[in-house]
Amino acid sequence: MTKLRTDTIINRDALYALRELPEESVHCCVTSPPYYALRDYGLDMQIGREDTPEQYIDRLTEVFRELRRVLRSDGTLWLNIADTYCGTGNKGYHADPKNPKGRNGQQIARNNRVSGCKQKDLIGIPWLLAFALRADGWYLRSDIIWQKENPMPESVKDRPTRCYEHIFLLTKSKKYFYDAAAIAEPLAPTTAARYRTGRSAGQKYADEVPGQGNVQGLNRARSGSYYDEALMPTMRNRRDVWLINTVPYKGGHFAAFPPKLAETCIKAGCPKGGVVLDPFFGSGTTGAAAKQLDRHYIGIEINAEYCALARARIGGTDT
Repeated sequence: MTKLRTDTIINRDALYALRELPEESVHCCVTSPPYYALRDYGLDMQIGREDTPEQYIDRLTEVFRELRRVLRSDGTLWLNIADTYCGTGNKGYHADPKNPKGRNGQQIARNNRVSGCKQKDLIGIPWLLAFALRADGWYLRSDIIWQKENPMPESVKDRPTRCYEHIFLLTKSKKYFYDAAAIAEPLAPTTAARYRTGRSAGQKYADEVPGQGNVQGLNRARSGSYYDEALMPTMRNRRDVWLINTVPYKGGHFAAFPPKLAETCIKAGCPKGGVVLDPFFGSGTTGAAAKQLDRHYIGIEINAEYCALARARIGGTDT
């Protein structure tokens, strides 16, 4: 077991690197593992090229089991994952929502035939993983939908184009650090209007706002026409659909997710001065976001070329 070093990039396989980190040493993990059967990076021990979804899920479960050991008891895991379609078993292009143009010319993954799935079936990878992690001891707290207005185009005519991915919020304990105020969003205009309208004494519902139903008990009955604007809330708890567009990265690696997405997770899940871990670091989006927000980071990445990209992007030391 090694002493914890922060603001560092570790060029190793995620599982083996995690085994070297001390217990309960990081506050938060924000990560996006390689998606199943979409890309072949030509690396030994790479995740995502398993023969079956079950093998893929088993490998990720093992990685996140070790991560749970490293996570503090009040820590959070923010896990970005997308789904995959069952194919013919032949090699063919599959639009990767994370890396539509590939990473440094790597091979395109086999369009896998999956036992138990018909050709063109959606496999259900995100929920297979979420349920496996829950069964392994994680608390599955939220399924956040990351919606994109600029999704990767798909040449399909028999289903809608995919425009979202999952972000699962998982925790080690029932009680954990979560700063709701840090990611609160403005109150909807119609809700604010209903607060301002209030309800007259003797009324059961707030006065109706066009397009909105009446709400019982929204606020206290007003007496006369007096209303104190200062008492009206302006923010509300963040909803679980996040509209965040993808942002291209000018380096040779296409970022797993946009900085704003990583920043939102870090603001909610890690206190200032805390340590954020990403075991699938890629080009360092999580580390850059952590540094911007006055948190420390630890990045683990199996690909030496991506480690170099991340180091050029955010600095830090290599291990």
